Amino acid sequence: MDVPEALRYTRDHEWALVEPEKVRVGITDYAQDALGDVVYVQSPEPGTTVVAGDRLGEVESTKSVSEIFAPVSGTVVQVNAELADHPERLNEDPYGEGWICVIAPSDAAECEALLSPEQYREVSGS
Repeated sequence: MDVPEALRYTRDHEWALVEPEKVRVGITDYAQDALGDVVYVQSPEPGTTVVAGDRLGEVESTKSVSEIFAPVSGTVVQVNAELADHPERLNEDPYGEGWICVIAPSDAAECEALLSPEQYREVSGS
């Protein structure tokens, strides 16, 4: 499984690209592989306030429906609208075109609490 070094991770298999004043969120390669072919993505609406660990959205695949959880607390400032018509991008490019949303974090310290790539590899068995 691909675990990019530049990202942080959650135990629920979300990734977070921490940038100045924003966090881009998606699901990991491990998660998309476990889900199988993704057929629908429910993303949060821009302006939605989220709490770390709470439900952020949902991914439906040919195998199951899985919840997406917020890696950090804050406000959703952008969503990947392309996923509405092309949910398969989660499978094809989970760390690139398959991103789900961008959150403006309310507490930068939460970003530091996310798993490092090494810690995530241990959690996911990668």
